[in-house]
Amino acid sequence: MSRQMKLGAFLMATGHHVAAWRHADVPANAGLDFAHYKRLAQIAEAAKFDALFVADSVAAPTHDIASRMARSDHFEPLTLLSALSAVTEHIGLIATATTSYNEPYHVARKFASLDHLSGGRAGWNLVTSDNAAEALNFGRDEHIGHAERYSRAREFHQVVTGLWDSWEDDAFVRDKASGAYYQPEKLHVLDHVGEHFRVKGPLNVARSPQGQPVIIQAGSSETGRELAAQTAEVVFTAQSSLASAQAFYADLKGRLLRYGRSADSLKIMPGVFVVVGRTEAEAQEKCEAFQQLVEPEVGVALLGRMLGNFDLSKYPLDGPLPKLPLTQSGQQSRQTLLTELAGREHLSLAELGRKIAGGRGHYSLVGTPGQIADQLQEWFEQGAADGFNLLVPHLPGGLEDFANGVVPELQRRGLFRTEYEGRTLRQNLGLARPKNRFA
Repeated sequence: MSRQMKLGAFLMATGHHVAAWRHADVPANAGLDFAHYKRLAQIAEAAKFDALFVADSVAAPTHDIASRMARSDHFEPLTLLSALSAVTEHIGLIATATTSYNEPYHVARKFASLDHLSGGRAGWNLVTSDNAAEALNFGRDEHIGHAERYSRAREFHQVVTGLWDSWEDDAFVRDKASGAYYQPEKLHVLDHVGEHFRVKGPLNVARSPQGQPVIIQAGSSETGRELAAQTAEVVFTAQSSLASAQAFYADLKGRLLRYGRSADSLKIMPGVFVVVGRTEAEAQEKCEAFQQLVEPEVGVALLGRMLGNFDLSKYPLDGPLPKLPLTQSGQQSRQTLLTELAGREHLSLAELGRKIAGGRGHYSLVGTPGQIADQLQEWFEQGAADGFNLLVPHLPGGLEDFANGVVPELQRRGLFRTEYEGRTLRQNLGLARPKNRFA
């Protein structure tokens, strides 16, 4: 079979556009409506998507404009995906869990449990938290610095994956006749002592169907790329052009060899914001309908968050983006991307906020199924992507538009599956099942 692209569906309650909740076709209470998420999961699975991707934050926005934005109430991702595992059969279930405000044992246990519940479809999006407000919910006065967050994340990953190997695959015999529940020689105690964590182990969950859940990361800074090359199996990245995506792809794949990894062991899936119409004019009308709902102050509040937790409310809306220090609490790569965008297109603060209201710096496509498939094919075939994490303006409509229009076009071109290759997320992504390090 020829190489085929991978697709993830990024589910952000009402949709990825900051004004999606105000659209007439969107249920405003989507963040806490399980029936809504069930429908989304089944749309994506019917279209043969590889995975659902659910982001997270462990703080609610409370700034002055927060009451105008639908980001304050939503399910905890692992709880949601555990429920969705019961109403789906093939699609992967990827949840975000921060290494900054969690403990490794908790994360290892929860994702191993989700992998068992789903029959091998769990994925962990390992993040370091770019929301400074989270610190105040966990006994800290300020957010952990950028370098320390990544140092902690590297050790956190080491502990979690070690705990996932606590038991060999066939350790539990559960033999009623002999009375042996497990074979003691196939139990391995981690006994980790490091800079950030002391964890004895073992994990009280058997080794999961995938051996280990798939590990996803989203860092694109120098530190983030190095962590991804060492530990990630899927990378979700924001790239605004084919050239930048090609450079990122070549750089990250080129780092794998130093860790003894092959190019196929890491799938790079840039985010792409997509608005689909039967005609180009219809697609543009759909996009503009969302843009008209963006209040300037809301766009600028979102911009400040995306730039790295800066308060931009004191700057004039029609003025330029102010010169900001390098963020130590947010995503440095996203700050660079948006700052370069503002300078390249000479955008005012309000214009930049409105421009990123949908894609938030990700590559954006507005057009017919054929036009969108053309662009995705170019990136896929020209060394820029192994697949894409799909961002749509509103849910469920935007996902339905892509599933009913673009997916059949990709399938017609032989670029995307018509049936799932396997039952686990690893099998469908083409990733090897890791061996137990202790066996």
